[in-house]
Amino acid sequence: MRGFQILVTVLAFSVLNSCTLEEERAPNILFIMSDDHTSQAWGIYGGLLAPYVKNDGIKTLAEQGVTLENMFTTNSICVPSRAALLTGVMSHKNDVYTLGDALSTDSLTIAGLLSDAGYSTAIIGKWHLKEEPTGFDYYKVLPGQGRYFNPLLKTKENWEYGGKGGTIHEGFSSDIIGDESIKWIKAQDQNQPFFLMTHFKATHEPFHYPERHAELLANVEIPEPESLLEPYPNPTGRTFKGQLLDNLTKRWMRYQEKPNEFWTDYPGMPFDISGLDSIQIRKKSYQKFVKDFIRCGAAIDDNIEKILAALKEREQLENTIIIYTSDQGYFLGEHGFFDKRMMLEESARMPFVVRYPKKLPQGKRHDALLMNIDIPVFILDYAQVPIPEQMQGQSFRALLEGNAQEEREYTYYRYWEHSPNRPAHFGIRSKDFKLIYYYGEALDMRNATKQNTDPSWEFYDLRADPKERINAFSNPEYRAEIVVMHEALKKQKAYYQDHQTEVPELELKN
Repeated sequence: MRGFQILVTVLAFSVLNSCTLEEERAPNILFIMSDDHTSQAWGIYGGLLAPYVKNDGIKTLAEQGVTLENMFTTNSICVPSRAALLTGVMSHKNDVYTLGDALSTDSLTIAGLLSDAGYSTAIIGKWHLKEEPTGFDYYKVLPGQGRYFNPLLKTKENWEYGGKGGTIHEGFSSDIIGDESIKWIKAQDQNQPFFLMTHFKATHEPFHYPERHAELLANVEIPEPESLLEPYPNPTGRTFKGQLLDNLTKRWMRYQEKPNEFWTDYPGMPFDISGLDSIQIRKKSYQKFVKDFIRCGAAIDDNIEKILAALKEREQLENTIIIYTSDQGYFLGEHGFFDKRMMLEESARMPFVVRYPKKLPQGKRHDALLMNIDIPVFILDYAQVPIPEQMQGQSFRALLEGNAQEEREYTYYRYWEHSPNRPAHFGIRSKDFKLIYYYGEALDMRNATKQNTDPSWEFYDLRADPKERINAFSNPEYRAEIVVMHEALKKQKAYYQDHQTEVPELELKN
């Protein structure tokens, strides 16, 4: 009997010890990111397009994880946003301000920190930061922007700077990036934690899609945003022209006229606008644009499902933190726009979902104000890696796990790649209000236009006007709120050590 009791005790200790080891085991981290796959097209944020998108993979992550309502980029354009995600600091700290800049190879990045901590690290897909990736044990990346069909991918063995180099991989870009990610995961030692960044080219212009999604929404009329026909100048008080959807239509026309000379090609051609007036053209263009975008996004969702299945097959699903996000948002006809760059909601908001059932609740949503510089700190927190002092973000792990944590009051934003129609600007956002100052200067930034624009302010009441239809800066009823936001803007700018371009004093109407 005594021998039996000893055996039971030993077995119980072994089980307890096994559970403790499993609990303490460093999690794998899978960071999946798309390009411009804006929240309006995810289907889990509501809105006009929610019934029309394919989102089985995204929905699975949301149902089994936490969806963030208020994650924002600090500079809504591909290269700077990606640099901030890797370094945990804003553009003025990592020197990646515009599309023309490159991330220095000696930058302190999350990949290098995790590698030093014993993680196997890799990035597969879109890199876009020009210099060779560092901190990764393995990389297989697109040259520059990359292409959708039969993409080139380059590794350490055939690296060339920027948009050069690589070998052809036959197939559709999203599928290849998904397959290569699974291949790398399967090659890893299960006793060593991994950190994988799977970066899709989709849904960047020209919005190509695989043949299997060519008929998606073919005979469906997509509802229009209420601001699709918003004119400029207009009584709403918007102070800049923006990237109008009409310009995308013009690109389609130029491509059709000289397909061999244009910088890209487009799906679903030809596109006929003969006999249509300007309103009819915009409406027809919107239908094509959004359908192309949704079809392009559907291929990402296919591959999220595929990767989840591969992790489940390897019994790694429960010990892997899975994040899906986009490098920034994108206008899908709102305000008559396409593209991004601006601090308006559709452009600056990053959709974000994270799944980790060991620690995080399932099917929850959180509305804390967060920024892309918080993401690497959040990841390092879960990997139990010390946070470097130079990182400007803060972990939101405690918030998502339901523990007490002070939430930030404002997010800070600055766009540097000035042009007359989309002027350089900075601003802050609280949960209720947004204040933007368009200073309109190039400041010798790469790719910026030298033609300055007149400075202007915009202020939005996000409670009464969540779609930012009315610039209320000149409304005397908001004088007190604008003064408070103006003081906060100065403090936030100083806090993040953005010392270039002073915040001017207010000149408010009585």
